[in-house]
Amino acid sequence: MHRRPLIAAAGALLFAAALPAAAQTALDEVMAKKVITIAIPTDFPPYGFVGTDLKPQGLDVDMANYIGAKLGVKVELVPVTSANRIPYLQTRKADLVISTLGKNPEREKVIDFSSAYSPFFQAVFAPKTATIKGAADLANKTVGVTRGAMEDMELSKIAPSSTDIKRFEDNNATVAAFVSGQVQAIATGASVAGNMMARNPNLGAEYKFVLKDSPNFIGIAKGEDKLRAKVNEIIAAAKAAGDLDNMAKRWLGRPAGDLPL
Repeated sequence: MHRRPLIAAAGALLFAAALPAAAQTALDEVMAKKVITIAIPTDFPPYGFVGTDLKPQGLDVDMANYIGAKLGVKVELVPVTSANRIPYLQTRKADLVISTLGKNPEREKVIDFSSAYSPFFQAVFAPKTATIKGAADLANKTVGVTRGAMEDMELSKIAPSSTDIKRFEDNNATVAAFVSGQVQAIATGASVAGNMMARNPNLGAEYKFVLKDSPNFIGIAKGEDKLRAKVNEIIAAAKAAGDLDNMAKRWLGRPAGDLPL
């Protein structure tokens, strides 16, 4: 699965770029109010979604609460979409955005980024009983994939010639093929796999190996260097303590690994 669709992304970036720079006082204000407002997704499991108790949960939600706890302040969660994440920072509706945010040159022109805090990856998943540790182990196996997706391209580069790659037209069809036993393994994005495994625990599916990794970063208003430094300090300590790995294992089935700064 690709990174979340950036509906109206160009418009959002232009809007953000046009806004005046705010005073660089975000961290001081957070500590004075004892409240930090963090934008999170609620429609993108396993990173952020609404649970059966109607409360937000997921990896990004855990990370938001973790940062609040380390700062010693209350966390106010604000749901956002792909299109309004950046404007929420620029209009100070949120102090941070923790919402499967990838870093690219266009976004770096209008917001700042923390160090990476979690992986966002395409990978191969299969039942725990299947011995699959790398591409070579897919020989003579059937693997479901969504036609034209990133994982389709990456798998095609490394799969043995005897691998039967079955291509489906969308993620729902690919997942259905795996759930019904039409294919022995599935190559898909972490979010799709996480949702699939949560809905079908009887499958006993697990992460096997990564195809492509592109980590998530925390978005911070441009120039809020004190807040960014503090968030990076928290991320570095969490990485050293193994807390980032634990969060990733809980929601994605694999540790965070060696994330970039």
